[in-house]
Amino acid sequence: MPKPAVMTIRDVARESGYSASTVSIVLNNAPLSRYIPADTKQRIETAARHLGYRPNPLARSLRSRRSNVVGVMLFDITDPFCTPILRGIENSLYQGSMLSLLADAHNEPRRFERYLEMLLDRRVEALIVIANWLVMDIKLLADVTRRQVPTVIVGREIDIDTANTVAADNEAGAAAALDHLFCLGHRDIAFIRGPRTLASSGQRWKGIRAYAQRAGLTLDAKRILELPESLDPNSSFEAGARITTELLHGGKRFTALMAYDDMTAMGALRALKKKGVGVPEECSVIGFDDVAQAALSVPSLTTIRQPMEAMGTQAVGIILEAIAAAEEKREVPLVRRLLPAELVVRESTDHL
Repeated sequence: MPKPAVMTIRDVARESGYSASTVSIVLNNAPLSRYIPADTKQRIETAARHLGYRPNPLARSLRSRRSNVVGVMLFDITDPFCTPILRGIENSLYQGSMLSLLADAHNEPRRFERYLEMLLDRRVEALIVIANWLVMDIKLLADVTRRQVPTVIVGREIDIDTANTVAADNEAGAAAALDHLFCLGHRDIAFIRGPRTLASSGQRWKGIRAYAQRAGLTLDAKRILELPESLDPNSSFEAGARITTELLHGGKRFTALMAYDDMTAMGALRALKKKGVGVPEECSVIGFDDVAQAALSVPSLTTIRQPMEAMGTQAVGIILEAIAAAEEKREVPLVRRLLPAELVVRESTDHL
């Protein structure tokens, strides 16, 4: 007689000679299984292997009211900032026997809202949001977290009293970048700021201003330009090239340029090369993030490394702790985690 397509607990019970309840306890590794003799467990497990029995995760989740699924929301998967964070998330979820359900909002607020609804409808146990570029709807996220879904925002410090956050220390990182240029002897430094609506842009500029004040460095307004508002994080490459050309034509000489992020810095490298300005011989360039392309550019880019994979790992640790706390009916404090950024010196910076 051919075997049925899907084996059940009852099939294993008939094969092993034990009751369905005993088989269920053993195969689900329930707490009562510690009272079942080892030889009984072995016969049940052997029968299950012989029949090709596999547990039904959907049925198990319905019984336990757990899905073991975490929703991972991002705004633009093409942004190189996201990739290492996703790697950290995936590795940590795998180790925690959890599955991710990924949703890319394509930088569309309405799509972001709809995906949130869909993830919640599928009973995700927690939500991780990679806040890489788009300005988020704080009220919308507050509504999600009020539904008692543990939520972590990765990549941005955000003022919401129901969501955990994991971010790099933008202020200290920007200060470290300027300190690197200052110690190389640069005083005439140009800056390409990030869009004002991005929280990280303000934090980095705060770090720059604080360091300049401590060091007695003058920030010349004619050497400071700003990236335009955009929904596309990759647009900063072309904007960086265009703004650098504007700075070169502005009449204010500069020996170093500090860019909001690596994509902007690589755009600046293109513009400088096109104008025949040697890097780093005539102008040093530094970025921020340390995306994969930074090490591959010519010259390779000095930058501030955000611990992006570690940020993803930390986010998963926070939500696993929150899930465990909910099961044990105990309170867990809100987490605000700020990770240090690190200077990575490559070929694009040198002494004046």
